[in-house]
Amino acid sequence: MISDNTKIGTGLLFLGCIFLILGVLLFFDSALLALGDVLFLTGLTLTIGPSRTMRFFSRKDRIRGIVAFFGGICLVFVRWPIVGMLSQLYGIVYLFGQFFPIAAESMRDTPVVGSLFRMPAVENFVQSFGSGGGRRAPV
Repeated sequence: MISDNTKIGTGLLFLGCIFLILGVLLFFDSALLALGDVLFLTGLTLTIGPSRTMRFFSRKDRIRGIVAFFGGICLVFVRWPIVGMLSQLYGIVYLFGQFFPIAAESMRDTPVVGSLFRMPAVENFVQSFGSGGGRRAPV
């Protein structure tokens, strides 16, 4: 059974992603991007738990992605939204890159977008994220 914290955290993650998308679509509105960042981090903490979140963001082998991600958040907070979002994007790809092939594998079985994920070009692109030296899934 899923705990209430996990349900609330998933909702906050979803809202954080929505606010981040809206912030980008509305010409990098720094208020929406900052709100999305706060909701995303709060949702992540509630979903996987505080100790696992601290363990995830304190691993020495991912320090480059961690610094880029949190540096991007700081840049968004001081109203440099474009540079901040680019830095966050690099950090997210570096931190969660090995999770993309796992997500794409599960998407191949869905009815509507499954055929898109079965295309050879998309498969090669998604698998390139997972070739990070045999690292395991991020969380």
